[in-house]
Amino acid sequence: MSSIEIDGHRIKVLFSEAEIAGRVKDIAAGVAARQPQKLLVVPVLKGSFIFAADLLRAMHGAGLSPEVDFMMLASYRARTSSSGRVEVLRDIETDVRGRDVLLIDDILESGRTLAYAKDLLAARGARQVMTAVLLDKPGHRAAELDADFKGFDCPDRFVVGYGMDMAHAFRELPFVGHVVKT
Repeated sequence: MSSIEIDGHRIKVLFSEAEIAGRVKDIAAGVAARQPQKLLVVPVLKGSFIFAADLLRAMHGAGLSPEVDFMMLASYRARTSSSGRVEVLRDIETDVRGRDVLLIDDILESGRTLAYAKDLLAARGARQVMTAVLLDKPGHRAAELDADFKGFDCPDRFVVGYGMDMAHAFRELPFVGHVVKT
């Protein structure tokens, strides 16, 4: 795997742009195969915004026409590990009663954030709440949760790129990588 230098940080590529594109298309096909009813897609901001945009376009290609609303939750802030407490910074405005909902997040690590969002939407009457994550880091689970759809198993590294950041840097990278300590 290659690495690049950005602003004095060496970033090793873990998942390339092409690999990600292929997995996104596979996930969209998997969602379509479930034949969701009145599908509402809810990206969890900020980290999932690029994954969500690509997945929504791939879902269109798979024959789906979901509605979209956004939720912003925080458990990391500027830290590199979860605080253990989930805060709702921006809630959805859409009524989920009787609808199938797909929560999209960048990474499933402790599981607290996604479990919180899933429970919240289920309590509001969603018919079904599914989850799609780009990366799964199962070694750090604090909540019992497995994603319905996942892109890749992620090594135990702090990752950046494809929407994910390190103190608000590196979100724009078209791949997922990790910062190599120099």
